[in-house]
Amino acid sequence: MDYLSTKRKKFFSTKRVLIVILLMFIGLGAQKTFAQNKSLITGVVSDTKQEPLVGVTIQIKGTTTGTITDFDGKYNIEASSSDILVFSYIGYTTQSIKVENKRTINVQLQDDTQTLEELVVVGYGAQKKANLTGAVDQVTQEVFENRPVSNTTQMLQGTIPNLNIKLTDGKPGATADFQVRGISSIGQKGSALVLIDGVEGDPAALNPNDIESVSVLKDAASASIYGARGAFGVVLITTKTPQEGKFSINYSGNFSIRKPVDIPEVVTDGYVFAERFLEAYSAWNNYSAVPKNINKSQTFTLAWLEEFKRRKEQGITKEVEIDENGNYVYYGNTDYYKELYKKNVFAHDHNVSINGNTGKLSYFLSGRFNSYNGLFKYNTDEYQTIDLRAKGSIQVFDWLRIDNNMSYSTQDYYNPQNVGEGGAIWRNIADEGHPSAPLFNPDGSLTMSAAYTIGDFIYGKNGRDINKRLLKNTSSFNMSFLNKKLQINGDITFSNNDFSRMSRRVPVPYSKQENKIIYLSEKYNDLENYKREIKYLATNIYAQYDHTFYKKHNLKFMLGWNYEQQTYDGQTTKRNGLFTPDSENINLALGDAITTSGSYNKWRIAGGFFRINYDYNNRYLLEVNGRYDGSSKFPSGEQWAFFPSISGGWRVSEEKFWTVNPNIISDIKVRGSYGALGNGNINPYSFLELLSIETSGKVLDGNKNKVLRTPTVLPDGLTWETAKTTNIGLDLGLVDNKLRFAGDYFIRKTVDMYTVGKTLPEVFGASSPKGNYADMTTKGWEIALSWNDNFTLANKPFNYSIRATLSDYKTKIDKYNNETMTLDDYYKGQTYGEIWGYVTEGLFQSQKEIDEHATQKLFKSSTNGTWYPGDVKIKDLDGNNVIDYGNNTVHNPGDKKIIGNTEPRYMYSFNLSADWNNIFISAFFQGVGRQHWYPTSESLFWGQYNRPYNMLPNWHLNNYWTEENKGAYLPRYSGYNQSLRGTTQTRYLQNVAYLRLKNLQIGYTIPKQIAEKVKAQNIRIYFSGENLYCWSPLYKRTRDIDVANIYGSDRELTSGNSGDGYNYPFMKSFSLGLSVTF
Repeated sequence: MDYLSTKRKKFFSTKRVLIVILLMFIGLGAQKTFAQNKSLITGVVSDTKQEPLVGVTIQIKGTTTGTITDFDGKYNIEASSSDILVFSYIGYTTQSIKVENKRTINVQLQDDTQTLEELVVVGYGAQKKANLTGAVDQVTQEVFENRPVSNTTQMLQGTIPNLNIKLTDGKPGATADFQVRGISSIGQKGSALVLIDGVEGDPAALNPNDIESVSVLKDAASASIYGARGAFGVVLITTKTPQEGKFSINYSGNFSIRKPVDIPEVVTDGYVFAERFLEAYSAWNNYSAVPKNINKSQTFTLAWLEEFKRRKEQGITKEVEIDENGNYVYYGNTDYYKELYKKNVFAHDHNVSINGNTGKLSYFLSGRFNSYNGLFKYNTDEYQTIDLRAKGSIQVFDWLRIDNNMSYSTQDYYNPQNVGEGGAIWRNIADEGHPSAPLFNPDGSLTMSAAYTIGDFIYGKNGRDINKRLLKNTSSFNMSFLNKKLQINGDITFSNNDFSRMSRRVPVPYSKQENKIIYLSEKYNDLENYKREIKYLATNIYAQYDHTFYKKHNLKFMLGWNYEQQTYDGQTTKRNGLFTPDSENINLALGDAITTSGSYNKWRIAGGFFRINYDYNNRYLLEVNGRYDGSSKFPSGEQWAFFPSISGGWRVSEEKFWTVNPNIISDIKVRGSYGALGNGNINPYSFLELLSIETSGKVLDGNKNKVLRTPTVLPDGLTWETAKTTNIGLDLGLVDNKLRFAGDYFIRKTVDMYTVGKTLPEVFGASSPKGNYADMTTKGWEIALSWNDNFTLANKPFNYSIRATLSDYKTKIDKYNNETMTLDDYYKGQTYGEIWGYVTEGLFQSQKEIDEHATQKLFKSSTNGTWYPGDVKIKDLDGNNVIDYGNNTVHNPGDKKIIGNTEPRYMYSFNLSADWNNIFISAFFQGVGRQHWYPTSESLFWGQYNRPYNMLPNWHLNNYWTEENKGAYLPRYSGYNQSLRGTTQTRYLQNVAYLRLKNLQIGYTIPKQIAEKVKAQNIRIYFSGENLYCWSPLYKRTRDIDVANIYGSDRELTSGNSGDGYNYPFMKSFSLGLSVTF
């Protein structure tokens, strides 16, 4: 019963108990009057998961004779061979079966899609889906079942249209911001509000197996109840509640094998690498220079290269020689990625839950352990998480229920790091992982190339121990009066979110000569402790009154108050001079260089809110929401703001004039909404004059003294950013509601965005303060289409469903302080994500063609600016015979034009699922229809075109211009090539649209009679695969970079600007799992 809210379940449970009691008496009385020629029919009624259903009504068609199932789903009834048994149950499709000569009739009831979707979780409650007037989408626990993925955020990607989750790497604990319907602000930016059981939380710290449903509130009408916190959309995650009427214990677990989706395929032949290195270096230097070194770590001469060639031709495999000066000379063929990664990574996940409900007392207890043993061969990363939840309620009186929901999560991750170069391992391999250099010298010491790269991991001393802990508790009450027409709810939540990181850096030993140890990066010999604590407190109290008058007028009114506060406290301590390279405590750092720093802030928000729902005979629908919010982040006079919304709907199919056959159009509803949402996502002290005390970089009297920095200029009248949204929607049910359609079109206008001020004259003496200076508009649409049906196959029901989604949006800047309209910043009229670049006509094929073409002196493909045949040929768009960017403004861009857009377009997904004869299968695909990417200057994509000593991708070989290969994709081979890596152009603009098989599951439910032998109610075994396949136009060129890995470098160890593709790869998983319910 995937879409039923807590309230709906409780209503059903009460109704079922009454049905059970009533039908027990009906059944007993009816059985006494049966004719003697009837036979005893027995059986079990279950759902599609083989769970027994209690209280199912079994009735002989055309009579009042019937019975119900007991708590094990069993029943017995006397019937003749000509009778038809009708099986009916709330929330399930009614089935009719003729008795004939059967004595045992087991029935599996199918979910009634319309009933299951009837209630959807919304802000501070639930509403009938049929009566929703806002844009709300919901998925249920099936999205999270049997997935070999470490956290909830990764599982949600692609499941809901226009819920955009951009993961930057594939680390097991990776999480991301949630964006609903694109970016909401270019000022403060931010993420959707994520509420877990009504309280703000991090989905990455949530056990996916605890989730009952996820609702996304997309428009202002559905999200305005959250006011200033809902500007970026609202994601409501509801955890499981105790099932009615029984005690159960469930165990589910899986073991998985994981490996990178893509591993860069680079040249590992040391001679080929070195020969191409020479070509790239020489070409950049106008074919007039020979390098002395391959970057920092290997000596280069022409004689060495010639000797390397001879050794290769003669099959000499010895990789290290010693020259006359005692120096090591290398002739390696090292595959650094093969040495970096394990062949397979093992992970396992175990969950136990206990469920009980006696009517007065209910409880749900769960625990999860997830472990991942790391991708790297040496000094590997390791990830482990433990999640605990205790959820319970007690019905103290008929009118009072008290609930408590406590959760605890701890995540531990060890992240190895390098001290050489300062980047993460992938960038270090690109710069110093030369295949011509082996990892080890003959005496067992590390080579210099190794010390910069994998050797650091082999040494095994440098890394970061990261721990995240979250403790959260919500205590709440519900009071019911006036025959449950009046409900009063209240809750209070506290949470402690602790983060700690211990980082150790020590020099790495290596040698260039036998028995002579040198240390790499001796300046690093320190420990750093960083600790952060976030304390959060929230409370809500709200009342709801429901009343129906004159049988057709339904009115709901809710009024409430919310208060939240958060305190952030962080400290960093660093000290050098470690006593030993293995020191793990800062007390064992004995150096004089001690650095301490701290950060602190506190904010409070409060708000009153209301919601009024009215419908006439479930036909005409109206909803009004409002919230009056206050925030301590704004100055006096600007702290409070009101955010209203109004929405309406018309269920056309409920009109008397509607006579369309329900087998054609079963249900039709049109809806519209308008409302405003606030964004107070700014630094808590932006409106205050802040003094900063720093240590001066200058030495005065032998000391670096403290200096006091004057405060920056304050903005005038700092206030809320506001997003105003108009939404029009259509919901359709076709073919007796087997086919469902939901579509929305929206316009969102974000005003008063917190951005840069006007450019001020230099005599002002300070930078222009930020303020509420910018506006933008986002327009978009989304559709969801689903089909649910079944048919009989080999006398057994075959159930199947298909769900597909498609969405799109586009954002334009309406106002921005950029008077010159420079292309280096946002500007009025800009489409967000625009890529400005040059049009490439091809590659120069001759010197004559170069001489006759417009000059391209602005860019260099060689050190002195000389252009050669094989270099890129840029189109002279403005006809001035010079390739340039004008004054780099919208009005004078020179030869630049808009050539693409980085924002994803036409995001889609489709889910296929089916079950038959205890076998179930499902497949989930998601992707993007169009998106552009131009590799940054440090990207793995460029190989030696970036720096001659960088890795050489296999796909570059025989794919660059020569006199014999004039049709090649890549230009003349030349390192440091500014005409490529720094010159955005159409020829090398990549289409990173993709289609990914996100998840595939195949499983089997053990027959009940076998499960009962081990006292189990249900046993399921399954295979699940994650990220099994991906297609993209990018892969026509290269698979070195997964389309999901294009967003910069490792965010934990770098600023993200060290190069595209230099980060933790996304992983594909193959998992075998088991689920048992007792």
